[in-house]
Amino acid sequence: MAITRGFSGRRKQAERDPRLPPGQYDVGKSWPVLTAEPTGRVDAERWSLTIDGLVAHPTSWSLKELKALGQDTYRGDIHCVTTWSKLDTSFTGISLDTLLDVAQPLPEARFVVEESTTRYRTNLPLEDVTGGKAWVVWEHEGKPLTREHGGPVRMLVPHLYFWKSAKWISKITLLDHDEPGFWEINGYHHRGDPWQEQRFDGD
Repeated sequence: MAITRGFSGRRKQAERDPRLPPGQYDVGKSWPVLTAEPTGRVDAERWSLTIDGLVAHPTSWSLKELKALGQDTYRGDIHCVTTWSKLDTSFTGISLDTLLDVAQPLPEARFVVEESTTRYRTNLPLEDVTGGKAWVVWEHEGKPLTREHGGPVRMLVPHLYFWKSAKWISKITLLDHDEPGFWEINGYHHRGDPWQEQRFDGD
């Protein structure tokens, strides 16, 4: 039986991957390099991370000391405010929960500020980096983090836009108040939830 074109319906569009937040596209195997500051040059042997501020025990770790605490692997997706997403990727490092267990946040601590060796800063509610939501990482897909992607060590907060995952991380300060960082001062959202499209202040 002949079928008139007008009755055959429109060809179904390819289904959107449910892992992609609104306004995002999948970059596949690539990983775009974006940074607000000069690419950091950090010697892994001399690098250290400090957690200070509203904690009972301000503590610093070398990379060797971090690795001695154990390793965790995140497997999942990451999302950039510039609209790309990288799906099914992995990072190896240590949960920030493990480090905070050592530093022991004080009851009045409500926010954190991540600071890079380049002086880049970004702010987050403490609840967004606890409970298995954030890591300090040194490997991507089984290989050491490259310098352009924040190596030797960067933050990983994958449930928020990636500017919240500071490259070349060197310090995490706990505060009782919100203290905007570089992009937040320049008009970006203070939290940055991809699923709510919190790109800019007011979204």
